Amino acid sequence: MKKKIGVIGIGRLGLPLALNFEQAGFEVLGCDVRKDYVEKVNSKLFSSIEPEVNNLLNSSTNFKATTSLEYVIKESDIIFLCLRTETNMDGSYDVSQVDTVVNDIKELGKIADTKLLIVNCNVNPGYTNSIRAKLSGLGYSLNFNPEWVAQGTIVHDQTFPDVIVIGEEDALSGDQLLSCYKLLCKSDPQIFRMDALSAEITKIALNCFLTCKISYANMIGDLALKVGADESKILSAVGADSRIGNKFFKHGYGYGGPCFPRDTRAYLRYSNDNHMDATMVEAAQKYNQIHFNYYVEDFASKNSKNDPILLDGVCYKKGVDIIESSQQLDFAVELANRGYKVTIRDYPSVIAQIQKIHSDLFSYESY
Repeated sequence: MKKKIGVIGIGRLGLPLALNFEQAGFEVLGCDVRKDYVEKVNSKLFSSIEPEVNNLLNSSTNFKATTSLEYVIKESDIIFLCLRTETNMDGSYDVSQVDTVVNDIKELGKIADTKLLIVNCNVNPGYTNSIRAKLSGLGYSLNFNPEWVAQGTIVHDQTFPDVIVIGEEDALSGDQLLSCYKLLCKSDPQIFRMDALSAEITKIALNCFLTCKISYANMIGDLALKVGADESKILSAVGADSRIGNKFFKHGYGYGGPCFPRDTRAYLRYSNDNHMDATMVEAAQKYNQIHFNYYVEDFASKNSKNDPILLDGVCYKKGVDIIESSQQLDFAVELANRGYKVTIRDYPSVIAQIQKIHSDLFSYESY
């Protein structure tokens, strides 16, 4: 008999995860504090820009959302925490939303049968162990199970992962979680089972490697442009070596969005707290800004302020509506502040976000 799955926090990542598990044959309950949002999801009036989410929602028959945490805890066997974690000023993750839910779960008291409680969101290393202690004796098995998904391909990335990392409390918990992924995954991912702390470090360490790779590619590309060489051919040749690879190895805007900058800061914070040198990661972070400055100066040296500038898409990557830590938007702002007449072409939802921050700094065209 298949386990019933609960997903607490059905936002950008949680809703696709819930719907993917439903498509895999599970009965799934989603929980969210936003009553209007839950009603839209249940009536299938909610619409997402994320590819395939609308199709999965409209075709779902064994998924429903609720605002009742108690109901989800009672009815589910395996419960994923997919809550939003922002970044604190010191670089660590703000886990206050997760703390609130964990405290609410604790208030519900001891449960009769053991349930898997899985931290699926970004947290600071050591966090899963801390809430395991908080919920000790109440009947929960605490596990950490990170995802590596990209905005714009979330549904695909959740069902075709390269890697599954299970930070398990014990072998039985890991076996149960793995059985869920065997039904969810349409690929044949490599499976890595470990303790929760190791899994938490794995999450941010993998993304830090990618930020290093992106900054390295941009460093080589900037040098090539400076001396008149072909940055595209150089990087294609270097990336062709199987030890390096061409993924995330192109010259362009620096890394941004809701994951890479946060995980980089979190790694640096955790490394510093443990008195370890993270020079390589610090250099990648530093060069991300150096690259941006070079990009702006290179553009300014080649383009007159009398020429109108059209920027097609200013989110941190194509096909999304997220402007967080976007070098593309920062580039537009810098040019406008220097006196260039900049027009931004993007989705209406993106334009609305920009106008709230920058008002009439730009002209706009919508898709």
